[in-house]
Amino acid sequence: MTTSAELELATVAVAPGGEATTTLTVRNDTDIVEAYTFEPVGPCAPWTTVEPDRLSLYPGTAETVVVHLRPPRSAEVRAGETPLGIRVLPVERPDLVTVPETTVVIEAFGQLDAALRPTRRRTWKSARFQVELGNRGNTPTTVTLVPVDTGDDPRIRVDPTTVDLGPEATASAGVRVRTRGIVWFGKNTSFPVPITATTAEGERHELAGELVRMPVLPRWLLALLALLVALLLLWFTLVRPAVRSSAREAAETKAKEMVQDGQIQPGPSNTAAPRPGGGQPQPGGGGGGGDGQGASPGTGGGVSKQSSGTIEVRTGGGQPGSGTYVVPPGKTFLITDLVLANFQGDEGTLTVVFGDRVITTIALETFRNQDYHWVTPIEITENGAVTANVTCDRPGTPASGKQAETCTEVLNVSGELRDLPR
Repeated sequence: MTTSAELELATVAVAPGGEATTTLTVRNDTDIVEAYTFEPVGPCAPWTTVEPDRLSLYPGTAETVVVHLRPPRSAEVRAGETPLGIRVLPVERPDLVTVPETTVVIEAFGQLDAALRPTRRRTWKSARFQVELGNRGNTPTTVTLVPVDTGDDPRIRVDPTTVDLGPEATASAGVRVRTRGIVWFGKNTSFPVPITATTAEGERHELAGELVRMPVLPRWLLALLALLVALLLLWFTLVRPAVRSSAREAAETKAKEMVQDGQIQPGPSNTAAPRPGGGQPQPGGGGGGGDGQGASPGTGGGVSKQSSGTIEVRTGGGQPGSGTYVVPPGKTFLITDLVLANFQGDEGTLTVVFGDRVITTIALETFRNQDYHWVTPIEITENGAVTANVTCDRPGTPASGKQAETCTEVLNVSGELRDLPR
């Protein structure tokens, strides 16, 4: 007493996404009425069904059921031969189970995903794209990438030109696009970037991208440069002459007012000669003075000459020191310029005093050379002093490269040395 089952076809061919059928004949060779259930087994089981799924047979009889094969169109369903079994299970006597088998031939199909990323690039000369590939078919394939000829411009290069892809595999290829020359001015220019992707099975994809070549100098920059040039021309041709004319008129008006108020004397420049023997030596704490060669009239009929005085102060580290320039008797010093020199890079403080007025206090480490200038002179009368007070925290290093033993600061004051009225 047995149960027998036989599939109609030894081989069944089916295409993914399609359907194929075969029949299964079941015979009851037992002495009882038996019911049978059917269960597909093997890799094809997820997409195989049996209709009807339950069958009852009298002893000595046989019937046929239909087996449906519906594989999905997916890369997971690989092309080739795959075994299929149908488990025939008797309900009353499960020990008489039988499993007939057949071979399912899954047909190959190709499906390629291809895209050019990004689809648009903006550049001055060259840019890079990327071809992204994905094999959605159920069989390995080889993809050939060929740039479409667009003439001499732009030049398109693909690397690599062939890509092998297994089922469900992804890959990419680089694309470099280069235009001829650089455009400095003008408008944007667009170039197509066409590439063909073809599989070994003949599936073809046309990929399209765009390269936008921009000028190096955009229009708004040219407009800005033109505006700046126009403003400069306006300044030099209209505004600057008007400013100079207004300043000259203001100076002449002020001079007339000073003449009327008696602050200055009208008339030509005084041609009084300098004293024989040159300028007088200037007393001071470490410097000397010199007179200029020209003379001009001063207030009250006094003669004035360009003059300068130099003060040098040397002091040890942590010690204060000072130097003084004294205005000679019978003179008034109209100071217009002051130059400070810290050529060693000493550290500490320097205070400059004109008469009884503190002009500035400055940290030595903040400068090497410093100068001050006054449009309105600072007046120091006879026996008045220009004093430099130095506090030396740390001597600097001169050009010799060896640290100095003392701080050394040099001041030069210059202006007009004028005779006092008699």
